[in-house]
Amino acid sequence: MNYELFVRSSSQQVDFALLKDGKLVELHKEEEDTKFSVGDVFIAKVRKTVPGLNAAFVNVGYEKDAFLHYHDLGPKVLSLLKFVKSVSTGKLRDFSLKEFPLEKEIDKNGGINNALKNNQSILVQIVKEPISTKGPRISSELSIAGRYIVLVPFSDRVSISQKIESNEEKERLKRLINSIKPKGFGVIIRTVAEGKKVAELDKDLQNLYDRWTAMCKKLRGAHHPSKVLSELNKGASIIRDLFNDSFSAIHIDDETLYLQIKDYVQEIAPKKENIVKFYDSKVPIYEKFGIERQIKTSFGKTVSGAKGSYLVIEHTEALHVIDVNSGNRSNKSKTQEGTALEVNMLAASEVARQLRLRDMGGIIVVDFIDMGKAEHRKQLFNHLRDEMSDDKAKHKILPPSKFGLIQITRQRVRPEVNIKTREEDPNSIIEGEEIEAPIGVVSKITEELKRLFKKDYKKLTLNTHPFIAAFLTKGFPSVRTKWFMEHKKWVKIQPRDAYTYLEYHFHDKDGNEIK
Repeated sequence: MNYELFVRSSSQQVDFALLKDGKLVELHKEEEDTKFSVGDVFIAKVRKTVPGLNAAFVNVGYEKDAFLHYHDLGPKVLSLLKFVKSVSTGKLRDFSLKEFPLEKEIDKNGGINNALKNNQSILVQIVKEPISTKGPRISSELSIAGRYIVLVPFSDRVSISQKIESNEEKERLKRLINSIKPKGFGVIIRTVAEGKKVAELDKDLQNLYDRWTAMCKKLRGAHHPSKVLSELNKGASIIRDLFNDSFSAIHIDDETLYLQIKDYVQEIAPKKENIVKFYDSKVPIYEKFGIERQIKTSFGKTVSGAKGSYLVIEHTEALHVIDVNSGNRSNKSKTQEGTALEVNMLAASEVARQLRLRDMGGIIVVDFIDMGKAEHRKQLFNHLRDEMSDDKAKHKILPPSKFGLIQITRQRVRPEVNIKTREEDPNSIIEGEEIEAPIGVVSKITEELKRLFKKDYKKLTLNTHPFIAAFLTKGFPSVRTKWFMEHKKWVKIQPRDAYTYLEYHFHDKDGNEIK
């Protein structure tokens, strides 16, 4: 397994593409005006409690109030409310929780009115970003995530990731954490902490405690609502959650971001610092490494799979439906059962990738090709489970039904990634106006080229869609060769996967676009 991260920066947003063994598996976007990311902590006020829902609506500054259910309050919410009130009024200046007297835990079967009151100040954390018409989902059971551990205020419990299997290692980690953790704080030990020494764990713990202290300092006199603790930027959070020895390269095309991420990697894994590389080229980073092409082929209603099979993905109001089709694989195997198994196994790998890539959440129903043998259905189920094992989102997979359906639930914490890949037909007529046909674009490029040559431009580069680029360069004599014979000047043609069919741009010798 080999992971690579590619970071593309523009003035409005930063894009992160994660590749596993050369295939795109995750695509993230961080916009400058993102105010409600998972992990952000706000000081806010309870707008109103709704006993019928056993929940409260809280004003966190979004157009729709955030939703706080009773079960998301956490057992220590009374201690949290008392702490916030004491710190906000200036009565409490020690944020260590060593001497802070904890209140009794709330009843897990209690009502919202017994815990919260309207207009009350409360610290809340975003657990689900605003999606569609819904506001953020929040929790008042705070947690601050680090590389190896998660710090949980108002708790004394030490929990360990279930993915650490060795009982001996679990005991060692528990013993170490108990020896260094501050009083009044609980700790969740993450999977990547396995085998780590006490110095590394202590450094991570101290960093999280410093973030807690910095947050508490902002509470006094803070405007309601306001953000008091931000989650790490998307690049650092991806590296924090996924980084391991299987990471082979991190390519970044922005120098400032490159230095930030390099410093972060140096902090968490000094031996891996050299895998962070600054990408400096006139060819866009996603074009150079073929990511743009993968984006175009991976999104859309129909997704092509290996060996001719394909998926049809549809999104209804209640759930996602994925249909598996064998395509031209139907005549490649000796038996129908063998074909079905082969196509289903390939499709399962692609389904796991698509769920992660599009960040699809909620209920997903996959209609695999029917198989008669129970051992084949079990083999498919185990394969799908293995393929989804490194998906960080919480998910549950049910065994295939008698109809060949597999049901999956996957945690949804942010809006689904949706990239439109369908282009307008260049030969169609819309509202009585004919769109320019591809051959017309070639004529248009030729005419514009004549105008530029008269202005004595040298070393021209034409960026255009791969289909148009192929039309201009293939054959003999090619269109480009004819240009050279007529004008005695060579034009470099650069295919751009990101361009629409009829889009093109000229660039001068310095790479600047000619308007």
